[in-house]
Amino acid sequence: KFYTDYKDLISDQEINTVVICSPTNQHAENIIAAAQAGKDVFCEKPMDLSIQTAKKVLQIIEKTGIKFMLGFNRRFDPNFMKIKSLIDEGKVGAPQIVKITSRDPKPPPIDYIKSSGGMFLDMTIHDFDMARYIVSSKVVSIFAVGRNLIDPNIGIAGDIDTAVVTITFESGAFANIDNSRRAVYGYDQRVEVFGSKGMTGTENNKPNNHYYYDKTGRMESLPLHFFMDRYVTSYFNEMKDFIHSIIYDQKPKVGGPDGLISLAMGWAADTSLKENRVVMLKEMLD
Repeated sequence: KFYTDYKDLISDQEINTVVICSPTNQHAENIIAAAQAGKDVFCEKPMDLSIQTAKKVLQIIEKTGIKFMLGFNRRFDPNFMKIKSLIDEGKVGAPQIVKITSRDPKPPPIDYIKSSGGMFLDMTIHDFDMARYIVSSKVVSIFAVGRNLIDPNIGIAGDIDTAVVTITFESGAFANIDNSRRAVYGYDQRVEVFGSKGMTGTENNKPNNHYYYDKTGRMESLPLHFFMDRYVTSYFNEMKDFIHSIIYDQKPKVGGPDGLISLAMGWAADTSLKENRVVMLKEMLD
């Protein structure tokens, strides 16, 4: 079936679950309509760019009792899942320092940047969720620095293209995230976790893992080009997990509260950048 109005889809009694992949500024409206119609919902991140609106969406989700999952697909990437399992098994010990590198091969169009909510809410928000997922501790504070080192037009549009963020957790652990809108060698996605018993990490996925040496040095493949190549498996695993939660009446692994905290982390980073100070997360949520 095809619909020209999403409300017609939601009102279809044969449909009990909705997947929302609309533009960010439509997410809240779409979620609320689906929830009030009693449909279970999967929605791409974020719920909304406004913390207050996201809180309203959460209240409606809780009131209607639907199952709701937010699209933080990186939690379902096999590489990152392996890191998480090693931590949960105690092999790394208590996480103390987490390093996340997330760099795109090229910036998105300027028109997209203007409506994206900015780098922290559009790009880094995935890394914020990943840091929380890995450390499993409450976020206390955030400090961010950022500049335009790639394209001055991004600055004119009101955004940055290069950033470093430091997160402090209640456990005492730190996470450091570095972001860039342009890595000339490909889609750079790496994570390293240093703990009291050891260290674990994952390198970039590549088209193949061979390397070759000759008298000029070592040669190997560059990382995969972009997220649709790098995270194919994670998207599949994510949707499979969501469907599994519906069929077996289980709570989805990534819910609205996760989305609210990551959104608040994005705004905390934005505030830190603009005011050049450490921002306590509770400032954004109060």
